[in-house]
Amino acid sequence: MTINKRDGKMKLALQMVSGYGGEFKTWRLPGAAADAYTNMDYYVENAKMAEKGKIHTLFIADTPALPNDLSTNSPMHPMDPTIALAAVARETKHIGLVSTYSTTYTEPYNLARTLKTLDVISNGRMGWNAVTTSNHEAAANFGRPLPDRDTRYEMAQEHIEAVQTLWGTFGKDAYIHNQKTGEYVDMSKVELGNYRGKHYQTRGPLPIPASPQGQPPIFQAGGGDKGLELAGRFASGVYANPFTKEDAKLHRMMLRKSAEAHGRKADDIKMFAGFMFSIGKTKEEAMERRYMIQQFAPRETAHHVEYLGHMVGLRLSVNTIDITEPLPQSLINQMYPSPMDPRAEKAFELLKTGMSIKDVLANGVINYHPVVVGTPEMVADFLEEWYLADATDGFSIVPDSSHDGIKDFVELVVPILQERGLFHTEYEGETLRDHLGVSYEYGLTY
Repeated sequence: MTINKRDGKMKLALQMVSGYGGEFKTWRLPGAAADAYTNMDYYVENAKMAEKGKIHTLFIADTPALPNDLSTNSPMHPMDPTIALAAVARETKHIGLVSTYSTTYTEPYNLARTLKTLDVISNGRMGWNAVTTSNHEAAANFGRPLPDRDTRYEMAQEHIEAVQTLWGTFGKDAYIHNQKTGEYVDMSKVELGNYRGKHYQTRGPLPIPASPQGQPPIFQAGGGDKGLELAGRFASGVYANPFTKEDAKLHRMMLRKSAEAHGRKADDIKMFAGFMFSIGKTKEEAMERRYMIQQFAPRETAHHVEYLGHMVGLRLSVNTIDITEPLPQSLINQMYPSPMDPRAEKAFELLKTGMSIKDVLANGVINYHPVVVGTPEMVADFLEEWYLADATDGFSIVPDSSHDGIKDFVELVVPILQERGLFHTEYEGETLRDHLGVSYEYGLTY
């Protein structure tokens, strides 16, 4: 049994996607719920399964636009994250509830009201993933041009400040509701916000009491210097997308330094590295599952073959090469991993071993997170390796398909992590802040 050499335990978030999973053809798998997108009972049951496994929080990525072609693919996002999380909040007791909301295309007052209401009705389990939104389709939906990157991050800082100002306008001890004395609210503890920025202005107050955690913790998912700056200033959690353990360690170190540079404790910011998986009783069974997904996606597979070629400096096409056979040695001799793609090194190494293109793709080398295709032990080994290397504080996990992937992770992987001393056996508290192990906040505190 592995002995955990780090203080504390890894944190886990489950990406709920649209109800189906991270692979957009798995709605066709045997046993999958074809109507998971619109079946809120199914969504809630998956959330309950995650709570059974003591997963710290759910996470819903979202963008206010149609993000992908739905002709044969399931959606990337739920119909509306607010409604989905409200349904989940009433049917669960412990698990956190985090969703993405745009700092560019929402008004601070509306968002502050929605998030604080969800925080109150969930007894302090709500979190906000604040993103700037960078696609033109979303901009078109609001009839406004897409601001440049510098402006979007300038707006994001103001937006978060405005929302937090509004959250603090209703004093944390103002809600008395004493039937005997007749005193409902101590109005001396309710103040105007009067936030005035270049991009956002809002007066307040927001007539909603504090939740048990004060206010929702803020998460952040953007990269680059501006993302690090925003995270260091505001974030309690960061969803990161490193493809290698070394990149993950560097990103976590920079986040912690950014937090300290803004007068915060390094441990008050927790990094969640994205991670995808397909589980089988054996490696071969897990691969068969991936082959089935490939069969549902001939058009995508053809595109992925070409893309894989770009990653290793080759021209590859399903029309000119047998993807079920190893590459000819002449092509292997010409290969090199693209320095522009952090996933290329793994693709390069797998192809060099004589693995077929079909097998390399089935191993998830071009997915948007690192992928493990294999047994529960193999999944646990990957999480353990990164965690004990201080590469991350936890993981944002994405099953290939929700219909059985969540259950398999909870019933097969979680017990292994617990046995190794890497994952908790009970929730550490009642609120999302308790789960994260971060400081109490209420209102704008700087």
